[in-house]
Amino acid sequence: MVSLKSVTKNYDDYVALRDINLDVHGGEKVIICGPSGSGKSTLIRCINRLEAHNGGQIIVDGVELSDDTKNLATIRSEVGMVFQQFNLFPHMSILDNLALAPMRVRGMSRTDAEAEAMTLLERVRIPEQALKYPGQLSGGQQQRVAIARALCMKPRILLFDEPTSALDPEMISEVLDVMAELAAEGMTMICVTHEMGFARKVADTMVFMDQGQIVEKAPAEQFFKNPENERTKLFLDQILSH
Repeated sequence: MVSLKSVTKNYDDYVALRDINLDVHGGEKVIICGPSGSGKSTLIRCINRLEAHNGGQIIVDGVELSDDTKNLATIRSEVGMVFQQFNLFPHMSILDNLALAPMRVRGMSRTDAEAEAMTLLERVRIPEQALKYPGQLSGGQQQRVAIARALCMKPRILLFDEPTSALDPEMISEVLDVMAELAAEGMTMICVTHEMGFARKVADTMVFMDQGQIVEKAPAEQFFKNPENERTKLFLDQILSH
């Protein structure tokens, strides 16, 4: 579903990603972890061309990512993205936030787009918030709206970039619960997160990054029970001891 081959990304002299090779299969749940500044967010942003990679190949669902805007539109319609910040339009109701892209991009009627939006708000368990504005919702509710909005485009792949890092601790579980349900339904997911309990529960594959490189990639059970790389062991010791 997603294939990265020798991918590099530089910002002038700074190398953010170096020689990244990663394949993600349909229905696979891949969790990317690592210290701050290790390139995790850059990697995930390259997969839907929010950042342009400098070298190597990124192929999403058979389409190579390039400067070709037609390719880009195709890929973005297949790939949903949920960010750290919720990126909702503050002047629009929750219902309008969700209905906007299906109407603009897929040409859906307002009636159909709103019906789909309500179905998805029920799926993330906040249908009663449909007519409110983002500022009237808690952080956890806003992030669930952001997940529903990503689902509105019927993506085949969902990308999550530290979706709980901006949330208060008591709101984190409500977002992770929704993500776990999506995982259980078979959605292909690539998620950058520090939430190791969640990772243990849903990940098929764990990827540990440091200094712009993939240091270790392993099935989740093996990764947590018997990591091979010393940097991975140190990271897990630090993060699991808190």
